[in-house]
Amino acid sequence: MTTLLDHAVEAARRLPPAAQDDIARFVLRLAGTHDEASPVTLSPEERAAIDASKAAAARGEFATDEEVRAVWAKHKL
Repeated sequence: MTTLLDHAVEAARRLPPAAQDDIARFVLRLAGTHDEASPVTLSPEERAAIDASKAAAARGEFATDEEVRAVWAKHKL
């Protein structure tokens, strides 16, 4: 497991069970192991957003707990 994935799993462990299940379903779909034969195909824009996120993580730039809570609240999660 990569360091970033390990960090994400640790963060998910602090969430309520329903949110953890949502994340698990999402990860399984991306990996192609949840009711689908192959992984999700990403658009060039989605791939660029992921690349930007990876670059920010490599620089140690992560959202604060307050920023994460704001996003969750915005989307009623």
